[in-house]
Amino acid sequence: MAKFSQGRYALSISDRSGQAFPYLEMVKEWTGAWVHISEYEKKSPLISPMPFGADPQALQRARPARTEFYTPTILPNNPFTTTGSSTTVTVDQPDHGRSTGDAVRFRSVVSATGGVTPTIFMLETTLASNLTDSATTMTLTDSSAFPSTGYIVVQPGANDNETIKYTANNTGTGVLSGLTRGSSAPTYNLTPQTTTASAHDANVKIRGSYSITKVDDNSYTFTLVTAASKTQTGGGYPAFAGPVNARA
Repeated sequence: MAKFSQGRYALSISDRSGQAFPYLEMVKEWTGAWVHISEYEKKSPLISPMPFGADPQALQRARPARTEFYTPTILPNNPFTTTGSSTTVTVDQPDHGRSTGDAVRFRSVVSATGGVTPTIFMLETTLASNLTDSATTMTLTDSSAFPSTGYIVVQPGANDNETIKYTANNTGTGVLSGLTRGSSAPTYNLTPQTTTASAHDANVKIRGSYSITKVDDNSYTFTLVTAASKTQTGGGYPAFAGPVNARA
């Protein structure tokens, strides 16, 4: 096989400038051209950019901000004040944030106040007969303490379910009429998402609510069907005030 000369004394013509340079000082560029070392240029990174994928956006344990449904709020000790021979009850709830016309359902009231029993504050009863998902009237076991109009929630088992608006209450027969099925009761001057009209069996629990009137930022009132027997502050602790339907 033929041998090549070392080129110790040879000259080479640059492919870039066309000038003659010592052969041993020539180098090969990335383009394949032979140039003098003084003319050598590195390959620009802009010619062959590094591949980049899209920035990761999904999080493995994402916890985005979300709007939660309002939950019951614990009331101060003895939050209810009644006045003898009056149907108006004043509720003590500091910084309540509620508005006139909100529907409030009271829960876990411990003791009577002014002759008004916890059951009347909480408006608890049962469904007297089966209810279809399209019925516009319903019969309660006892509706004598329920307001003439308002909102109730049907509570099968442990979970609040359908909210129903009614426009008339026959306290003698226990019949609520003018029903709007799958309704939603106003709370904090907002109207939550509507519920779903469903069929319900007799004897399921029914929970009622009161429409309130704001007095100031720390109190509001509601109206009983039957006047209190005396002036008194009570209700015990803990009692809760919250939306008609406490669904998630």
